[in-house]
Amino acid sequence: MAKGRVLSGMRPTGRLHLGNLEGALRNWVNLQSEYECFFVSVNWHALTTGYEDTRELRALVRDNVMDWLSVGIDPQKSVVFVQSEVKQHAELYLLLGMLSGIGWLERCTTYKDWLDNGYEPNYGLLGYPVLMTADIVLYKADTVPVGRDQLQHLEMARELVRRFNRLYGEVLVEPQAKLTEFPHVPGIDGRKMSKSYRNEILIAEKPEVIQQKVRRFFTDPQKLRRGDPGRPEVCPVFALHNIYTRSETEEIAADCRSGALGCVECKDKLSQSLIEALAPARARRAQLERNPQEIEDILTDGNRRAREVAEQTMQEVREAMKL
Repeated sequence: MAKGRVLSGMRPTGRLHLGNLEGALRNWVNLQSEYECFFVSVNWHALTTGYEDTRELRALVRDNVMDWLSVGIDPQKSVVFVQSEVKQHAELYLLLGMLSGIGWLERCTTYKDWLDNGYEPNYGLLGYPVLMTADIVLYKADTVPVGRDQLQHLEMARELVRRFNRLYGEVLVEPQAKLTEFPHVPGIDGRKMSKSYRNEILIAEKPEVIQQKVRRFFTDPQKLRRGDPGRPEVCPVFALHNIYTRSETEEIAADCRSGALGCVECKDKLSQSLIEALAPARARRAQLERNPQEIEDILTDGNRRAREVAEQTMQEVREAMKL
């Protein structure tokens, strides 16, 4: 039986951290054995909120791709490419835009959130769901891994595909959501790990920096010193132990509750777990940094493979629309 096809991507807006690793990349790596995968660095999407300063954009694309490869994305199994290197994305974005009503786009909750957060309304923000739809349907991806907070985006893509197919015939594939429950990854301050909060631990973080950052982690505010009973269920450090020290979590929780385990010792234990867990990715990334041509070769091949599939779809779209 033929494999299904997955499309997923990331905006290159900064170095990737543990939230990105546990929230998406672990899933991507696993999907490679089940699906034909297309993974794209969506650098045009990055312009929606970062168009004023693009000096680091190319470097961020390569940084992100190095992180992908370092944790197990395999360019022999998956197509790894850059959005702007496949111009068919822009062509289909334009054509799908003709079918997209302004009121319909304004109902997007992400658009409303951007405006609430102080971003000036612009065409790129408003048209974000249309470009995302083009990204997916160019490759006739039937499966898109998403969290529940992204379901509206995918439903908008499905609506737009149905509208196109109703007008021009069954050309585009309606993508289905593959819901993924991601573990909560807290940052240093206890909030969700995010580069915008500056509370992240990078995938490629050096061991000594991991130790420094973990020492700064918030803990249970009621546990002030060793001997005080703690509440692991409210502690960000314990939340990370649940991901990276799973074999010891019951013991850690019991010792925390009894007061036998102090926060300093608990943090040191987490530092060691993180350093060990990230060691293979650090080593692979260091290898890639020493050989930048390997990244260029991977992206050149991935861009070519993506263009071939995208152009086949566009030939069908142009024919259906009588262009």
